[in-house]
Amino acid sequence: MAVAKADEQRADKQAEPQPRSVRVVLLALMIAMLLAMLDNMIIGTAMPTIVGELGGMEHLSWVVTAYTLATAASTPIWGKLGDMYGRKGVFLTSIVIFLIGSALSGMAQDMNQLIGFRAVQGLGAGGLMVGVMAIIGDLVPPRERGKYQGMMAGVMALAMIGGPLVGGTITDHLGWRWSFYINLPLGAVALAAVTAVLHLPKKERSQGSIDYLGAALLTVGIIAIVLVTTWGGTEYAWGSAVVLSMITLGVAALIGFVFVETRAADPIMPLHIFRSRNFTLMSVIGFLTGFSMFGSMVFLPLYQQSVQGASATNSGLLLLPMLLSMMVVSLIAGRITTQSGKYKIFPIVGGALMVVGLFLMAQMDTGTSRTTSGVYMAVLGAGMGFLMQITMLVAQNSVEMKDMGVASSSTTLFRTLGGSFGVSVMGALFTDRVQEEMAARGGAAAAGATQHSAQLDAASLAKLPDAVREAYQYAVSSGTHTAFLLGSVFAVVGFLAAFFVKEVPLRGSGPQSPDVKAEDEAAAAPSPSGV
Repeated sequence: MAVAKADEQRADKQAEPQPRSVRVVLLALMIAMLLAMLDNMIIGTAMPTIVGELGGMEHLSWVVTAYTLATAASTPIWGKLGDMYGRKGVFLTSIVIFLIGSALSGMAQDMNQLIGFRAVQGLGAGGLMVGVMAIIGDLVPPRERGKYQGMMAGVMALAMIGGPLVGGTITDHLGWRWSFYINLPLGAVALAAVTAVLHLPKKERSQGSIDYLGAALLTVGIIAIVLVTTWGGTEYAWGSAVVLSMITLGVAALIGFVFVETRAADPIMPLHIFRSRNFTLMSVIGFLTGFSMFGSMVFLPLYQQSVQGASATNSGLLLLPMLLSMMVVSLIAGRITTQSGKYKIFPIVGGALMVVGLFLMAQMDTGTSRTTSGVYMAVLGAGMGFLMQITMLVAQNSVEMKDMGVASSSTTLFRTLGGSFGVSVMGALFTDRVQEEMAARGGAAAAGATQHSAQLDAASLAKLPDAVREAYQYAVSSGTHTAFLLGSVFAVVGFLAAFFVKEVPLRGSGPQSPDVKAEDEAAAAPSPSGV
């Protein structure tokens, strides 16, 4: 056992690329990652203009939903394809599909075309995120991966902050179609760079054919779940026949998926990866982190715009305390992980900070200053910084190299589904709370102002009478209180789950263990027979 462990660590060390070449490749990967993350931020700012030109206000939500559905449903499939046919070719294919979807979306002539082309774009986006994570898993051993966590956190911060600003500027000066066309030059750079500099070490590939039945059942299950979280409480009541039918379909498809995967010769998502306690825990923690994080990030700008009077154009800057905190903490945690090989403390501390941060944000009201809310956001951001990359690192370290793709895609999928549930459930509670408070404090006139939507834009808010506007601001602060409080409850579950993580040594560089060193010396020593 010790000899095998020594051989594995020596092989990992020999396969490690030089730091300079890794940085060059990572730069290309970060551009591709930026494409997927920046897109939704830019499009969100451009949506009012798009609806104004193409019409189809009743189908507005499907512009986002089609993208989300395609991304979530394709994520596990991209991961498996990378394991089977090689990471580089599959990743380049996903970039091409994303760029085709972007170009077609920019040329859309009506809302139905735009929705269809956004689905194509989302299909490619599913491969972008998984490809980046899996390639990093192939290139950089877990022990060394912490060095580069700050880069990934920085890309997320850049997308969150720059997206709305870039989207607003492009829409105002070049037109909404360039919100999609801007992906083309970035994508061309990513394609050229990945093609030229990405040289992956040869690894054992997963053999066999694609599990089409398993892929179909998983896709149906994911689509049903996302539709439930998208429609529930908004398009349809939670107890409506449509939502209940989607829940039934989703549960049946996922049960069928598990049944098929236990018998498939080459499953699309091998269930044996969940035998690892750490991998299963990281999937759970990733889901809960996505629930709390994405739900919170939806309501923070709304609170600051509606209650604190901030500008919608600069909404990305409002998240700066949280995103900078996340980036700095992620970088520090990564460095410590690289130097020490220890990581169990980070999910625990991160979970605790997320609970505290969300609970503090639940205390915000109409009198909370921007400075105070900024401090609360920094606490939440620190918690996210400890969790965002560590969950992926531990998950990848818990599987064999041939399953790196499905491990990366599964972890990404659980985080995506957690975010979808978080936005939906928090959104339903927020809307109910706002409408209740508006009816209680402002009477019929106030209740009528939020009859169609609990989220009023700046123009609608400015038109309200002073008394109704004050009632709305109180109602929004009350609604965000409920949403953040729910997020803190889910974060508590993630915090408790982190205590059960087992600290398994990370593969790759770092100080050699005494056992490995002894095996190296034994291998080098001559045998008694002189052979």
